[in-house]
Amino acid sequence: MALIQKKKGNFLEDFRVGHVFRHKVGKTVTEGLLNAFTEFDMTTNPLSKNRRYAQRYGFKDMTLPPGLVMNIVFSQTVEDISENARANLEYINMRFGAPVYVGDTIEVSSTVLGVKPSSRDKDRGVAHVQTTGRNQEDQVVLTYERKVQVWKQNLEAEVKDASIEPPVVEAVPWLPRYEQSAAYGELAHLASPDTYFEDFAVGDTIEHSRGRTVTTEHIALTAMLDNTSQVHCNQHLIDQNPAKYLGGQLVVYGGIPFNLCLGLSCPDVSDNALADLVYTSGRHTGPLFAGDTVFASTEIREKRDYPGRPDSGVLATTLRGHKYKRGEAGEFERVEIFYLEREIIVKRRSHYL
Repeated sequence: MALIQKKKGNFLEDFRVGHVFRHKVGKTVTEGLLNAFTEFDMTTNPLSKNRRYAQRYGFKDMTLPPGLVMNIVFSQTVEDISENARANLEYINMRFGAPVYVGDTIEVSSTVLGVKPSSRDKDRGVAHVQTTGRNQEDQVVLTYERKVQVWKQNLEAEVKDASIEPPVVEAVPWLPRYEQSAAYGELAHLASPDTYFEDFAVGDTIEHSRGRTVTTEHIALTAMLDNTSQVHCNQHLIDQNPAKYLGGQLVVYGGIPFNLCLGLSCPDVSDNALADLVYTSGRHTGPLFAGDTVFASTEIREKRDYPGRPDSGVLATTLRGHKYKRGEAGEFERVEIFYLEREIIVKRRSHYL
């Protein structure tokens, strides 16, 4: 008889530059998963809520909102990449491809692009990976890079600083063809009337009016995605060494504020978006805990044509998430928790009304 102590996840010394992880399990998208996340994050784009609307626009069915696509792909990587992480540091060049529908199955792989031990803290370092999710037809639905701070298991293990260039992965959003005869205007009342390309002005910042308080339900939402990172669900682990973990308590999985900020901004920015194009850079700038309330704002940085599609334009934005913390004098201080450089493909009123 043997007592076998299992270990899940990799530590910094386990990563090898150039190694390709083919992540376990995969995820078939259910209508329950779509409903749970669009309702929690307050997504309002009818493409993700209304089958008749989505099909009028030429999609096969309701499409998953971009934040949920990101969460499904990201969560499949956790056991191999970040189960033993301290913090997710940065998202880089997150590009969207084929739309995702209920019933699609997403499988994911990651290539290790770099490993860098900390020059200051002997117990940690940074792993840099490129992750790609594909559907059952081998179409890319999402590809991105991320940098994650990972603990070492053996403080004496030698970890060499090394890196490679990312492999080329093609990813361009699939858009249905514009049909002048489709009578899109008949369903225009289902989306916010002031979120067409013509409605935005470069330099404006939109303060989104809604907020959402995150409760301990974040544990269940994280589990729905098959995200196994223990810092989001295992309080006993944290209690063994509270000083090692942010706030000495369960930290909300970063994909939840990521998804929530996108949803809170939706009725003001992306209700008339056909797809998200790219997130050039994103990061979590502060932790989120149960009991915190998330708010968001969007800065309009640039407007430009979308090549080959006179019916649409590209909106380049900066999406910021924040919460409020009460100061010593009782006043509320705004604390940024999330930052994302986002480009969206938005319909033109001139073609769709």
